[in-house]
Amino acid sequence: MDVREFIEANASGFFAALKEWLAIPSISGDPERRDDVRRSAEWLEAHLSETGFPVVEIWETGTRDAPGLPAVFAEWPAADPAAPTVVVYGHHDVQPVEPLAEWETAPFEPVERGDQIIGRGASDDKGQVFFHTLGLRANLAANGTTAPPVTIKMLVEGEEESGSPHFARLLRDHRDRLACDAVVISDTTMWAAGVPSLCTGMRGLTEVQVSLYGPSADLHSGSFGGAVPNPLHAMASLLAGLHDERNRVTLKGFYDGVVELTDEERELFARLPFDEAAWLETAGGSRAAFGEEGFTTLERVWARPTAEINGMWGGHTGPGGKTIVPREAHAKVSFRLVAGQDPRAVQEAFAAYVDEHTPPGVESRVEFPSGVGVRPCFSPIDSAGVRAARRAMERAFGTEVLFTREGGSGPEADLADILEAPLVFVAVGLDEDRIHAPNEKVEKPLLLKGAEAASHLWDEFARGRDAS
Repeated sequence: MDVREFIEANASGFFAALKEWLAIPSISGDPERRDDVRRSAEWLEAHLSETGFPVVEIWETGTRDAPGLPAVFAEWPAADPAAPTVVVYGHHDVQPVEPLAEWETAPFEPVERGDQIIGRGASDDKGQVFFHTLGLRANLAANGTTAPPVTIKMLVEGEEESGSPHFARLLRDHRDRLACDAVVISDTTMWAAGVPSLCTGMRGLTEVQVSLYGPSADLHSGSFGGAVPNPLHAMASLLAGLHDERNRVTLKGFYDGVVELTDEERELFARLPFDEAAWLETAGGSRAAFGEEGFTTLERVWARPTAEINGMWGGHTGPGGKTIVPREAHAKVSFRLVAGQDPRAVQEAFAAYVDEHTPPGVESRVEFPSGVGVRPCFSPIDSAGVRAARRAMERAFGTEVLFTREGGSGPEADLADILEAPLVFVAVGLDEDRIHAPNEKVEKPLLLKGAEAASHLWDEFARGRDAS
């Protein structure tokens, strides 16, 4: 029986088991669901053992005084000790379900509707973690073996939807157990069902809040306006100066080290069937594309760093007029970062920029409410692991596989940095899967294609002998 025949023969049991797992409301951000997150980990532990993994463990996170939520680790050694080792990363926690009234079905009573499974976690990320179990079984059946062609380790965390607060420490504590040649991520999306693609990077993120303080109290603008510094004027000037006439960020050293797009990547991005007018409709009905000069919309969203003003406030904002010089002004700014940028260096550059542009008579304060932030991650399209993944995806889909990146952020950089291994993104989710929103769904045929691609991936890695 070949890979595809095995997957088709076992599809109904695969979907039934997935729905069991989806029925567990493992919302990591809800303290009242802590027991459910643990129940989800225990369910996965049992299923991976049933799949045949000889080692399956629940790994606790946090500390004795401040416990976190559990992750699941599994390992299946290759028959050949010289074979590459690959870690498969995903998460079993899910987003909250509000607004509940917008769900057409109960979020934790998954249903099959045509080619879709509807339920929280169907795409993000239980469905995409789960296709690896079917893919591995298909590989063993097709090869007639009892061990995979590469050593496979799975790490499925329970706090990703809460910012992975304990994940970096978990990786450091278990670095020896997680030693590998590559990390496979199945927590992203493809371009479209008929246009399979591989993600090759995710942007990082750092957030700041800046406050400017002037007089000790609001002042009458008739008596003092134009004669003392106005913190809101200073804030408006400071924020306006963050970009130049080409819409490039003006922080000193901001672009130092940025990994530029190659000509091949730009050509491959350009081949994606992108309709900018339709995309603008999904952007809240925006009326025009905008951004850094010299780059397309997709390049701006996926591969260029940005500075965004998220909020600005101060002075009088209530009904009616109030003619004052306000005593203080505040703003929130976020930076999306790309490969080659360090969040801490960007924070330092922003603090220096604020200090340089704060006028006399005004005091400034810069704070970083989310700590250092999230580092970007990137996988070159000519790396061995990405080439192997592309071959595996093309075998499964029977067509050319293109490349994308993602503008969002996650814990992937910690995996790459702490485990010192390259990342390979293999996923079959779609943007229209409504992840994080009501009526989340996943396409059943794509999950089966994901299982098929995963099955081929282990042979491709073994054939290359080196996943890095």
